Amino acid sequence: MKQRTMSGRRRAATAVVGALALTGAMLATQSATAAPASPGTDGLTAVSAGRLAHRVESALAGRTVGSYYDSGANKLVVNVVDNGAAATVRDSGAEPRLVKHSMARLNATRQQLKAKASIPGTAWSMDPVTNKIVVKADRTVTGDRLAKLTKVVRGLGDTAVLKTTPGRFRPLIAGGDAIWGSSARCSLGFNVTVGGQPYFLTAGHCGNAVSNWSDQQGGSDIGVTEASTFPGHDYALVRYVANVDHPSAVDTYDGSSQPISGAGYATVGEQVQRSGSTTGVYGGQVTGLNATVTYEEGQVDGLIDTTVCAEPGDSGGSLFDGGTALGLTSGGSGDCTSGGETFFQPVPDALNAYGAQIG
Repeated sequence: MKQRTMSGRRRAATAVVGALALTGAMLATQSATAAPASPGTDGLTAVSAGRLAHRVESALAGRTVGSYYDSGANKLVVNVVDNGAAATVRDSGAEPRLVKHSMARLNATRQQLKAKASIPGTAWSMDPVTNKIVVKADRTVTGDRLAKLTKVVRGLGDTAVLKTTPGRFRPLIAGGDAIWGSSARCSLGFNVTVGGQPYFLTAGHCGNAVSNWSDQQGGSDIGVTEASTFPGHDYALVRYVANVDHPSAVDTYDGSSQPISGAGYATVGEQVQRSGSTTGVYGGQVTGLNATVTYEEGQVDGLIDTTVCAEPGDSGGSLFDGGTALGLTSGGSGDCTSGGETFFQPVPDALNAYGAQIG
């Protein structure tokens, strides 16, 4: 769903806020039964549902099978395979749902895919609504590679389903205007602090490509990449080295910004927005969590899968829901004209890795 657009070719970002442009060169991406609803879920927001899901799934440690936000009923639905776990979920204020496949079985399916089908141009994530692992192949997966993938998925029975996507999975970094590194452009994710000092987060494949960042082409440095991880994960930490504004906010590309007060966990079914230097702000829905994507450059685990579009140069940009930081743009397929699919690195993982705080 389109929220607002702004072409990077028509506008160069001028304020260093979350989702400001950075530059650098491209490295080149069953059955189920609902238990009675709990009245305590009435009025639950998507952000609150994400926090509740994290608490419930952590408390039940392996006895849940994912969860999703029911926006029509404003409630969190948590999948379980036994009545004892269902009672605990109900007591927490969420709605339990009995499903066929356990988390252990779906994780075994993921491991089989990782071992036998780590083919560039593929991705997979758990769909809590269907209680299956959804495997996706982009347009580059053809011939023998597609035949191999199809055989592997068929061998997994009803725990997995194969779908195709018309685009190509790739990290979304490209040359262009906005804020520059030596050879490429990305987007700033969120301003953070480490030990009281100002930093910002962006994508790891951006941090791998660029060590010094400027707010204009050929300009002086405003930040230096201090740490970067890609593949495996996709996050980087950049330390400010210039006296520039660094508010805890996301550029909404309409002359204003969205203040960011903290980080949270995305929930399947949640409506979210993404801000990036190429396309501005677009919205969509979270469709999967803990997604694995095999780019040509390597495999990344633990990503958020969404229907939000993005284009080269949007890498590292902000995924958010109101004032809550959710993710950093990693890569995807398609574009913002025909539509697309984008994967995001969860922000809490980056904060934990670097000992950082939103701010």
